[in-house]
Amino acid sequence: MSVPPSPIRPTDDTARALSLSLLHAARFAALAVTDPSGAGPMISRIALALTPSGAPMSLISSLAAHSAALRADPRAALLVGEPGPKGDPLTHPRLSLQATARFIDRESAEHATLRAHYLAQRPKAALYADFADFSFVVFAPTGAALNGGFGKAFLLTLDDLRPSPAP
Repeated sequence: MSVPPSPIRPTDDTARALSLSLLHAARFAALAVTDPSGAGPMISRIALALTPSGAPMSLISSLAAHSAALRADPRAALLVGEPGPKGDPLTHPRLSLQATARFIDRESAEHATLRAHYLAQRPKAALYADFADFSFVVFAPTGAALNGGFGKAFLLTLDDLRPSPAP
């Protein structure tokens, strides 16, 4: 019995650029967490922005089930990338990030910086950003996989997710 060849391609500059493009273009993401009740995984949609350093971040309510799940177990996964208007959705690229969530203390200088940065990207969030039940959450990637379409699978390192320095 022969072993099928790996579908994972060597990560190249094109894959890195596509991954960063998907992340920078994302206005929302699917967020996967583990239900603290033991019922298993659960998934939700969240608004997404990037921190000044390029890490994914969101503003979430403590009333949301995924907020309680992240506080109980900060491990999460994010999926970004939307199907185009035509064709099979599986032919369109998407990026899956494994990450660790970190809630930002509302009294910290970091909160003020992230608030200003987030609202610059998502101005309509000003309607609720200061509600007591909302917190900024920063997702520190721990791994990533890019599916660039059929036959275009890549595993990415944390270095692959960092923008290349300008020449």
